[in-house]
Amino acid sequence: MQALLRAEGLYNSHLTSWRGQLASGGKDALAAQRPGRKPKLDEQGRELVALTKRNAVLERKLKIANALLELQKKAHEIMGIALPEPEEES
Repeated sequence: MQALLRAEGLYNSHLTSWRGQLASGGKDALAAQRPGRKPKLDEQGRELVALTKRNAVLERKLKIANALLELQKKAHEIMGIALPEPEEES
């Protein structure tokens, strides 16, 4: 038995570990797992992060646009140019 295990690159400790996993969690515990870290966020969490970032970018652009509008108003006041009245929506 030992020769067969060594030929396959297995050790008695592997068998002991597998038996322990089987005893603690059944067949599901022996299922192959993906290597590496588990993802911190699920799909919904990743989408929330992406939308939050996009919202921050859009808020920054809106702040800049509003500042430019205020600057244009001040420039019109200084130059004495009358601003057109906003059109009323019907």
